[in-house]
Amino acid sequence: MAVTLEQAQRVGYTCLKALLRFAFMVANNLVAIPSYVLYLIMLQPLRLLDSKSFWYIEGVLFKWLLAMVASWGWWAGYTVVEWGDDVKAVSEDEAMVLVNHQATGDVCTLMMCLQDKGTVVRQMMWLMDHIFKYTNFGIVSLIHGDFFIRQGRAHRDQQLVLLKEHLEKYYRSRNRKWIVLFPEGGFLRKRRETSQAFAKKNNLPFLKHVTLPRLGATQVILKTLVAPQENGTPAGGDAVMKESKSKGLQWVIDTTIAYPKGEPIDIQTWILGYRQPTVTHVHYRIFPVKDVPAEPEALTHWLYQRFIEKEDLLTHFYETGAFPPLQGQTKAISREMTLSNLWLVGIQSLAFLSGGMWYCIFQYFYHCLF
Repeated sequence: MAVTLEQAQRVGYTCLKALLRFAFMVANNLVAIPSYVLYLIMLQPLRLLDSKSFWYIEGVLFKWLLAMVASWGWWAGYTVVEWGDDVKAVSEDEAMVLVNHQATGDVCTLMMCLQDKGTVVRQMMWLMDHIFKYTNFGIVSLIHGDFFIRQGRAHRDQQLVLLKEHLEKYYRSRNRKWIVLFPEGGFLRKRRETSQAFAKKNNLPFLKHVTLPRLGATQVILKTLVAPQENGTPAGGDAVMKESKSKGLQWVIDTTIAYPKGEPIDIQTWILGYRQPTVTHVHYRIFPVKDVPAEPEALTHWLYQRFIEKEDLLTHFYETGAFPPLQGQTKAISREMTLSNLWLVGIQSLAFLSGGMWYCIFQYFYHCLF
């Protein structure tokens, strides 16, 4: 089949745009991430004198870095429409966010749609696969205090112990509010077949759009972060918690990400922008943590029910192009998530100015020394 001139021009334009976007992303990383690290190195005396102020500043810088990642998708036309409960109402409370996992772009989507949720982004902790530790963003996540979890049966018990210790050490001492995890334990395409076989063996529902979640990390988070008066178990952070008078984990936010035609966006697409502008749909449902059972068997059933509901939500979305209305509503209400281009340009400009400043500082000291 012969390629027309118009098709060749379109392909050439797409390749050129992808190349320019990749060059910008590389430059962005080369200035923004080292600047983040260097600013925090310079602020170490503040960390010793006033750790609360230090982690506040770190959180602001962290939010700006995530906004830069969000801008790569936003400027490519990858936008978000939100459905269900309004999570802004609980943005100042502690919450656990449960998300279905389809591709690497899920993380980028969350980085985008949580930008306008108050202090959430700068005060959140992520649970992610340990492989992300070795990406360009790994050093940032390590400093911020995110937890990298190793998958696989051989590591499971040890990882849950490490997660509990990590939460007790860092969650409240760094004033974290939201913790984000993907209970499926991997991408849909990789786990679906195994999950369906497990469901068949144990007489559980057959799921196509999600997989059956794993209990471990969810249970550890609830046991460690829910305040004693709510489930009778010790909350993490002992002295730190007493000082901050934390109410403990108050909400579970069940978050469902849906892509048109079930075609998820991966990180390569997010960076290179070769896919046509796409609207990703994100559905939220908020549960009070007091309604979440603590016993392992009951919690497993409750967690399975959330993912069965996700299956129903996604089935409805793929059939109709919209999520169903909430209970008590006659019509589903959607909200377009927006970012300020001026704000994004300002953050990007600050990153490049910071990179230039650090370069001049190093040049000055180099000439002084040599």
